[in-house]
Amino acid sequence: MLTYDVAVVGSGLAGLTAANFLAREGKKIVVLEKTKRLGGRAMTNDKNGVLMNLGPHGLYVSGDAANILTELGISLPGGNATKPIQLHGILNHDVHVIPTDFPSIMSSTLLSWKAKLILGKLMGKVMRLNISSVQEVSLKEWVDAEISDQMVRQLFYSICRLTSYVNAPALQLAKPVLKQVKRSLQAGVLYIDGGWVTVIQKLKKQAEALGAEIVTNKNVTNIEHHEHYQIIQCSDGTVIHVPNCIIATSPKEAMNMVTGAEHTSLRLWNEQAIPVTACCLDIGIKKLPNPKHQFAIGLDQALFFTNQSRAAKLSEDGTLVVSLAKYHNPMEEINIKTDKLQLELVMDLLHPGWRNEVVVQQFLPKLTVSHDFPHTKRIENPGPSIPEMKGIFIAGDWAGHEEVLADAAVSSGKRAALEILQANDMPVAKEG
Repeated sequence: MLTYDVAVVGSGLAGLTAANFLAREGKKIVVLEKTKRLGGRAMTNDKNGVLMNLGPHGLYVSGDAANILTELGISLPGGNATKPIQLHGILNHDVHVIPTDFPSIMSSTLLSWKAKLILGKLMGKVMRLNISSVQEVSLKEWVDAEISDQMVRQLFYSICRLTSYVNAPALQLAKPVLKQVKRSLQAGVLYIDGGWVTVIQKLKKQAEALGAEIVTNKNVTNIEHHEHYQIIQCSDGTVIHVPNCIIATSPKEAMNMVTGAEHTSLRLWNEQAIPVTACCLDIGIKKLPNPKHQFAIGLDQALFFTNQSRAAKLSEDGTLVVSLAKYHNPMEEINIKTDKLQLELVMDLLHPGWRNEVVVQQFLPKLTVSHDFPHTKRIENPGPSIPEMKGIFIAGDWAGHEEVLADAAVSSGKRAALEILQANDMPVAKEG
């Protein structure tokens, strides 16, 4: 009979991070993944040797996820995607160089002299900003108070969308976004060789080396809470009794799994969650028709283009992988046909003739970027424990506190693991 201290439901960044922290302390761990592949949003698709993440992915070099992975002893191959690179902006269907330092600010044709001075002061202020001193206000409120020039506002909002993937400044809390902007300016972003599956593979390998068991095609259908243990039921008939369970799925999936969840804090966390989605087009391309255009953001539209292969190895034959995204406003309706056309028009503008160079494409019309983010309608931060159900914990990108995206997923996984480890004399139950 196998015995476990903790069952982790879900094998994304959050679940595998939790498994690593628990396993390295000698806890017996089982990770249950409903599909045949690990990773969740951190999957990478291999399309005839061209490696494509699910949309554009970057790991902040000085972010929470990178720091926690380093703490676990995991190093990642790849390159800094922001150094050196010329940033372009799309405005009124034209391409402009976006100033990113003092010389480029002074030479920019995008901004008036007054706007140049405002931008220079703004960037200096963000770099010196004590994030903990930022008030609990929306990003829009912060921008309205700090930036008087309309073009500088547009530029700053574009950078905020880029770092948070959220296109809702009136909803976003300012503090987490400003933290991401500051990190991007200070240390940049890592594009990972082999795609984000590299992170998953390293987490999996290390967790298994520490004794964790990782099981795929194991669909958890029900979690029943008892005072000293949880009963986990799977669709194949497997039943596991375990003292502690970490649910590293979406809030909706967690609600559907846990019997009696409607009477717990999990119901509130699910109701307050505002999912973030984006339309993404990933392209394997033989060459870029205009090599000057490696990285561009929309100034009057919520769009983004990046050549991920400028910093990461994503093919063996030299095929480049570029990614485009349109950030959806969670309060507005989505038109998939219009979104795809917009992304293709961005490619036409940046790289005329690109269709003749295409090797492979991947279109994701409504990719869930994150199941929640820090926003003004959030009543309380989710987890890691469900107070009404001792022994059940949650983790995932929606369980961030002041973190976002991958930082939220990895941080929440660590939080859940540490809370379990702080418990004394944890009993061990059996599989039956």
